[in-house]
Amino acid sequence: MIAGIGVDITEIARLEQALARTPALAERLFAESERSLSLRQLAGCFAAKEAVAKVLGAPAGLLWTDVALMREQSGRPVLTIQGTVADAAAELGITGWHVSISHDGGFCVAMVVAER
Repeated sequence: MIAGIGVDITEIARLEQALARTPALAERLFAESERSLSLRQLAGCFAAKEAVAKVLGAPAGLLWTDVALMREQSGRPVLTIQGTVADAAAELGITGWHVSISHDGGFCVAMVVAER
């Protein structure tokens, strides 16, 4: 059963500017496994993280690095959660995640569906 849906759009150039202006931001926003990705891929990760937060109701105390976007060998995006995000998801009875990401014209959009 669907527990929630979240969607977010990220402007790739705006993320690039923010990371250039505040280099420490990368460590606050992205899991270690994500930090070596291209800017385009980081925008997808950021949009997915925002969409997850929306599914969870954006509770205070969520750590951005507690949700990471990985890729299966086929290229399919997969969310992994831990810590604050896993705790918030457990409180809502969320047992599974689905994510879709698309890039076009300098923007990246992510949709996340959570299920119980």
